[in-house]
Amino acid sequence: MGEVRKLQKKLRQIENLEIKFSLTPEERFKISRKAELRSRLAELQLQLSGPQQTLGILGDEKKEKMKRQVEDAPEALPSPHPPASKILKGGKVSKAQAAPAPTARRQDGGGGAETAGQLERTESVCVSDPCRDAAEAQRQEEDKFTQLRSAWEKARFRLRRLEGHNDIVTCVVAINSMVVSGSRDTTVKVWHVPTATEHKNLGGHSGGVTCLSAPPPEFCKRLAWSLSLSDKERFILSGSADCCVKIWALDIGQCVKSIYTFNAVTALCFVPEGDGYIVTGSDGGKVQAWSWHTFQNCQSINAHQEAVTSLQSQGPLVFSGSAEGGVSVWENRCSERDPLRLLHHWSGQVTGCGGGGPDGRLALSPRGERLFVAHGRAWLKILEWRSGMMSRLTNHSSLSGVTDCAHQTGGLLIGSCYDLANGESSLNLFSMPGCRYMASLTWPQAPRILCLATWTTGSGDHRWVTGGRDLIVWEQLPSSGKQRGDVTVWRNSCLESSSLESEGDTEDGEDTDDPDEDEDEDDQGGDERRRRRRSDAEDSGGAGSSWMRCALQ
Repeated sequence: MGEVRKLQKKLRQIENLEIKFSLTPEERFKISRKAELRSRLAELQLQLSGPQQTLGILGDEKKEKMKRQVEDAPEALPSPHPPASKILKGGKVSKAQAAPAPTARRQDGGGGAETAGQLERTESVCVSDPCRDAAEAQRQEEDKFTQLRSAWEKARFRLRRLEGHNDIVTCVVAINSMVVSGSRDTTVKVWHVPTATEHKNLGGHSGGVTCLSAPPPEFCKRLAWSLSLSDKERFILSGSADCCVKIWALDIGQCVKSIYTFNAVTALCFVPEGDGYIVTGSDGGKVQAWSWHTFQNCQSINAHQEAVTSLQSQGPLVFSGSAEGGVSVWENRCSERDPLRLLHHWSGQVTGCGGGGPDGRLALSPRGERLFVAHGRAWLKILEWRSGMMSRLTNHSSLSGVTDCAHQTGGLLIGSCYDLANGESSLNLFSMPGCRYMASLTWPQAPRILCLATWTTGSGDHRWVTGGRDLIVWEQLPSSGKQRGDVTVWRNSCLESSSLESEGDTEDGEDTDDPDEDEDEDDQGGDERRRRRRSDAEDSGGAGSSWMRCALQ
């Protein structure tokens, strides 16, 4: 397995090199070896696929661990995004325990024995009712899951490629019938989904666009009123490696405000609390808050050691993830100065996402007290952010799999999956809140998916957009129609038997990368490159940092 892991590591590094802004001759040479390395990895995996070792995440000697399931009680959530007050209070909902009322005994002497027998039978029925109710609820839940899985197995999608960007698409946002995309080519584009045509080309950044965020309509109305624009105007925020956050009015296609942050912007989100806040993350690990009312800086925090790669909001909470694997949870106190208060910070050692170095990436997706983390491996990590407890969900049948993003829509969890060994890409679907695998979606020559946005139509059909090498709109077709879909729906048997696993049960199967380990042991220039990488990491935070060159979210 040693050579397999080395090949997987080299292929992962090559994939990251391919999405950098610029390449050295040495890096181009490494990329040229990708086909050779893939061929060798496929050969080794074939040799290991005998009875003593499977292609799955764990070998046969660990099958018992794979079978153990972590008890995961479904969250008592009224909606995918519970009220923030309940999240902050952390209170537990009390369960009413109704005891059966005692049965009155008959006082007549002749019916004493019969009455006692009836009482025993009544009490027996009362005691067994909760068991029957639980069994019935479990059966209904299982039937519901079976129906949902069957529906997704029959799902059909039409794919339409949106042509216009001339470089990697790093971020996407869906607004009504429009899709907004940001690219390494420095542009933000607005697309009309029904016609799959470019609606607006928003050029103004001088560096690659790394992140997008859409304020809610009520906050858009406030800004539109202050700018004497139509109250139907929608705005989009874009962050870039040029250290700017720009606010675009989509209908008029103009930048109405530009905020200079003094650092390359690698992540941002909008917090719809109080007067509204823009929260940005930089390639040097800084988290900053900006007032939506004045656009002035409210707070600057050196929150992480490496680049902030993801920012997500949930009510008054803000979640930040960084390249070194750390995750922080912040509370927005809606104040003019220093609105963000740190609630929890979990290091890369706790999350198990460390070791990626400055090129590491984390993508976050919060749900209640759970935080789903995609970190470039074959698993989705799940962090109980109050306690720091970690579990993981298998998202690929081989260690050569890469998970770049996770996204939730309604009761569905979507994880992107890319195979380093053969270049195949797919989306895996899990039901929520139990995280049970349902199906996988792919199509011929599917590119690596780096970002994802979803919405539903008035009829409840799904519309998705995925970005990476290609920008693609997914349109769900009616089940009763005769049109043939472009997507292949299949079941991965390795994922069907997987369940949520505690980190303690499976950490020995983790494929970690040592950032100081040289890619080629026989390379005489390895020591010099290691020294150069350490120097680059120490100097990160400027325009030359590796995160800015990758410009991913």
